Amino acid sequence: MADKNPIDSKESYEHALKNSQDQFYILRLYVIGSSPQSIRAISNIKNICEEHLQGRYELNVIDLHQQPQLAYGEQIIASPTLIRELPLPLRRIIGDMSNEDRVLVGLDLCPKIK
Repeated sequence: MADKNPIDSKESYEHALKNSQDQFYILRLYVIGSSPQSIRAISNIKNICEEHLQGRYELNVIDLHQQPQLAYGEQIIASPTLIRELPLPLRRIIGDMSNEDRVLVGLDLCPKIK
C-alpha cells in the first residue's frame, strides 16, 4: 500500500487552512501627513483588516512627515507603503490600498467568495 501524499490529503489541506486563519499579522503603514491619499490608505487598510483579520492583527500607522528618518531605515521609496512584518516573509504594498483584491493577495489572504 502506497503512502498517502500529505499535500493531497484533505486533512493536510484543512490543517494548513486552519493554521493560516490563526496567524497574527503585524502591519506598518507608512504615510506622509494627512494628504487625501494617506487618509484613504489608512481607512482602506483598517476596513480590510477588520473584515479579513478581525482580532488577529496589529496595525501601526507611521507618519513620515513626523519621523522622516524611518523612511531611510525601512527603505520606503513611495507613500503610502504597507509592510507586513509578520507572518514572514516580509511583504510591501504601495498605494492607497483601494484595490482590495491586490491588498489581499499581497497579504497572502484569500478574498471572501461573494
